[in-house]
Amino acid sequence: MDPLDIMMNLDKVIPYYQPVVSADTRQVIGYEVKAYYKDDEGEKQRLDWFFKDDSIPQDFQLEANSKIQEKALDDFLKTDPSLSLFLNYDARLLYEDDGETLLNLLHTYQDKGLALHRIVIELKEELITEEMNSLRQLFKYMQTLGIQIALDDVGKTNGNLGRLVEFEPNIVKINVGFLKENKLPQLYQDVHYSISMLARKIGATLLFKGVSTYNQFNYAWRNGGRYYQGNYLLPSQPHFAELDACKEKMERDFQLFVNFETKKMTAQLELTNRINKQFGATLQTIKPNAPYDEIIITVGKECTPFAFRVYICNDEGIQLSSNAEKNKEGQWELYYEGRHKNWSWRPYFFENIVRMNVEKKGILSDLYTDIDRDEQIRTYSYPIANNRYIFIDIPYNYLYEQEGLL
Repeated sequence: MDPLDIMMNLDKVIPYYQPVVSADTRQVIGYEVKAYYKDDEGEKQRLDWFFKDDSIPQDFQLEANSKIQEKALDDFLKTDPSLSLFLNYDARLLYEDDGETLLNLLHTYQDKGLALHRIVIELKEELITEEMNSLRQLFKYMQTLGIQIALDDVGKTNGNLGRLVEFEPNIVKINVGFLKENKLPQLYQDVHYSISMLARKIGATLLFKGVSTYNQFNYAWRNGGRYYQGNYLLPSQPHFAELDACKEKMERDFQLFVNFETKKMTAQLELTNRINKQFGATLQTIKPNAPYDEIIITVGKECTPFAFRVYICNDEGIQLSSNAEKNKEGQWELYYEGRHKNWSWRPYFFENIVRMNVEKKGILSDLYTDIDRDEQIRTYSYPIANNRYIFIDIPYNYLYEQEGLL
C-alpha cells in the first residue's frame, strides 16, 4: 500500500487487540493494540511496516498512531477497570516531540475517566539508542503519572542489559517466537535467566510474547514469565476477549508443567542420593592421609559409569589436586595443569560450599556448558574433610540417557 492511501483513509485504520494473560489468575489482564487497515472489501492488513519505515514522514506516523490509539481508548473506556491497555510507540517518535503528542492524548482521555495506571507504553529496546538521558527523564515523568513502561524484545539482539537498570521499566517483554518447536537452546535460556534475575532486582514483571506452541509456553513458564501473549493462548481480535477465555487451557498446561518439573526434581534427587551412597562407600576405602591425586583416581574409577572428570578444591576455590579425566578408552589419567587454579569466580561456588557445610551432603548442580568439552554437563560436589571438597563432572551422554536430568 502507498502510505498516502493510509493517511487519506485513516477511518479505515482499526485496532485489533491481542490479550495479555497472567499466570497468577490465568485470566486476561490487558490487551495490546495492533494496527490494521481494513479496505472496502473487508480485507485486512497489518500496519507494522508503516510504523517501521524510516522513509515515511514522522508526522504521518504520529497522526496515524494517534488515530489508532484514539479508537482503542474509546473502546477501552468501556472495559473492566482492572484491565490494562498496551500501546506500542516508536521511541524515536516519542523523543521527537518529547512525548507531547502521546501525553496530550492520554490527558484528554483522563478527563473522560481513564486512569493512567491502566496504560502501558511499549517501546522496543533496540530503538532506544540515542538521547537516552532525555528519554530516561521522560520515562520517569510518565511513571510518576502512573503510566507503566514496557521494554519490548529485550535480549533478542545484542542489546545492553544495562538499559533495564537505566530505565527501570515496569514490564520486560521477551519474544520466544523465534525459538523453534523442540529447539529451545540452553544459550537462550541462560540469557533469559539473566534477564529474569535483573528484572526481579529492579521490580519489573516478565512478559513472554510470541507464544505459538506448547513448548514455548512451557519455556516461558520455566523462565519466570508472569504474563504471556501469543496465538497458542489467544489470537489478536477486533474485540476484547473474555477474561476467562483461556483459563481452562492454562490450568491444564500448568498442571502438566508442574508434573514434569516434579519428575525432573525427583530424578535429580535420586541421582544425588545414588552418588551419595556410591561416594560414601568409596571414601571408606581411601586412607585418611592419601594424596589428593590418589583420591581422585580412586573416585574416578569407582564412578566410571557417570563421571568423566574428578578434582578437589578447598573452600576458597583453589584446586588442590590435578584433574583426573577418563580418556576415550575409558581409562583414568591425571592432568597436572589443573592444580592451583582458582574456581571461586564461578556462579554459586560459595553458596554451594555453605550448603554442603550446613547439609553435610553432596549437591548436584544445574545444567551448564563445560568450556573444554563444549557440551552440557552437571557437577556433583561433596564435602570430604577439613574444608576440602571433591567435584565430579557428569557428561551429557549420561544425563541424556537418564529421564529428567536434562
